Amino acid sequence: MPKIGDIVLPEFPLLLAPMEDVSDPPFRALCKEYGADVVYTEFISSEGLIRDAAKSVMKLDIYEKERPVGIQIFGANLDSMLQSVEIVEKSNPDIIDINFGCPVKKVVSKGAGAGILKDIDLMVSLTKAMVERTHLPITVKTRLGWDQDSIQIVEVAERLQDVGCKAISIHGRTRVQMYKGEADWTPIAAVKNNQRMHIPVFGNGDVDTPEAALRMRDDFGLDGAMIGRASIGYPWFFREVKHFFATGNHLAPPTLQERVEAARRHLQMAIDWKGEKLGVFETRRHYTNYFKGIPNFKEYRMKMVTSDAAADVFDTFEEVSQKFVDHVFEAR
Repeated sequence: MPKIGDIVLPEFPLLLAPMEDVSDPPFRALCKEYGADVVYTEFISSEGLIRDAAKSVMKLDIYEKERPVGIQIFGANLDSMLQSVEIVEKSNPDIIDINFGCPVKKVVSKGAGAGILKDIDLMVSLTKAMVERTHLPITVKTRLGWDQDSIQIVEVAERLQDVGCKAISIHGRTRVQMYKGEADWTPIAAVKNNQRMHIPVFGNGDVDTPEAALRMRDDFGLDGAMIGRASIGYPWFFREVKHFFATGNHLAPPTLQERVEAARRHLQMAIDWKGEKLGVFETRRHYTNYFKGIPNFKEYRMKMVTSDAAADVFDTFEEVSQKFVDHVFEAR
């Protein structure tokens, strides 16, 4: 069984990826309920933490039912990252993850996220310093490299392991690719097949069907899969992958009533956590996938994503549950 430090995970664990404005406590709770083995927070700015920025500090909220849970931080300044470790420790996560993979320009331009792929020595030294600062296991999420000509992920992963990194999650694209094209898992398999590697190697990118997860396990030999976009508005994906692994068959998709109930719970938890205004606004991105496949649904989707009052969104959920009660969803 793979282990992150002393945390023993099930065979081929499924991890919820850290996604900005997605992987918040309400969504993590749903994903955990439907089979995610490890969940990660949204990525948190180390600079925001040390300046006590409200949005960054709020992202430190974690709950017992989520465990094992990792808090992910990003930054390129050593002092700021080390100070942020001490702040993060007070939230008592199971794991601290370093984001060396975010391709967004505003992060990369500061040398953080995937920007650090241009300076592997800094990437390694920063990881080493953080390992030495905390008793918690440090893990890393990164990409194959900055561009196709600079891929040296096998060496990078080995160096990170050698300074104490306890697991590595690798997205199968370069920073230049952003999210375009297909993820290439072959270099990730090369990391896993390096005889010097003994920490878990998790694959990320384009794990959007149970069959894809199975290929990542059986054909590429990775230790687990980190699930990102396939889970947005569809927390059942984790359950479906596990059912496919166990039976070889696709699990029947959630019914309309299951989807409506999950959307209701998601919105209510979001409101309880961050207030009505933000709760309503930041849950909108999920509705397209919650109700994907329903014909002539545009009118209701527009109500969900344009209503500012929670009561109006809940009313729309009720309308949907009555109007489309007989709709049968196809397996994804």
